[in-house]
Amino acid sequence: MVGRGTGLLVDLYAEVQPSGWRIADRPGRDHGRARSHLSSDLDLLEEYTQGYTGPLKIQAVGPWTLASTVELPHGDKLLSDSGAVRDVAESLAEGLRLHLADVRKRVPGAQVILQLDEPALPGVLKGTVPTASGFGSLRAVEETVARELLHTVIEGVRFGDNAADAASATPVIVHCCAPDVPFDTLRRAGVTGISFDMSLLRERHDEALGELIESQILLFAGIVPSTDPPSAAPGVAPSVKGLSDRVLALSRLGFPGPRLAGSVVVTPSCGLAGASPGWARRALKLCRDTARALEELD
Repeated sequence: MVGRGTGLLVDLYAEVQPSGWRIADRPGRDHGRARSHLSSDLDLLEEYTQGYTGPLKIQAVGPWTLASTVELPHGDKLLSDSGAVRDVAESLAEGLRLHLADVRKRVPGAQVILQLDEPALPGVLKGTVPTASGFGSLRAVEETVARELLHTVIEGVRFGDNAADAASATPVIVHCCAPDVPFDTLRRAGVTGISFDMSLLRERHDEALGELIESQILLFAGIVPSTDPPSAAPGVAPSVKGLSDRVLALSRLGFPGPRLAGSVVVTPSCGLAGASPGWARRALKLCRDTARALEELD
């Protein structure tokens, strides 16, 4: 995820060091490899989506997770330098704008949706991101600073060159699979939807979820396992009814079933990179069938 993210940066380059990804003075082998992989993937996407019309989700690492992972040339995390964080965020926003324009050109019938992955955002806000040495933690970023920078990236990507054309704006979802998703920060940053692992929710999140629904922000509820369930345990594999009941449990927020069904998108709990091909197909089918079952609610 981080390597692919650095490949999207404009006028900034990164290389792999023993400690991980680090900003470099010039493009090198690692940058070239990242760009090559992205180009090959786009070629395959174009080949397999001939004539396709409809939603098409594109994923990329978010600015705060990138800043929490990539190091400055002298070794500290980008997160330790507020100026460097802003430079990287602006570079990422421009790279994403160009990337989405390329996707639209290759798949002209697609309604492109961008998902930004921000698993490190809660740690950024709490001050738990480790230093490069691992012996300490970087200072917490103020909520207003984190929100405003994320808002800048989202708005730059959402409107691109058409700042006045709201009809053509790109929906932007933020995915955070950490236990303490900063729902309010993301809501005020201007996201279209928030993707999260529903098994990590607690009742203390109810008020935030209710505010999201009231604000017409979509909840991408990760309720389908993202890896194969243990085959030795009978009854572990989820069913459409069981998944539907988990979504309907949100009725405790005070919204009727149809309102919940219109506010929730059923998804895997996280990415499907660790799933077998068979389970990936099954998981997506479960998402689709559960969504259809929710649509039939009176």
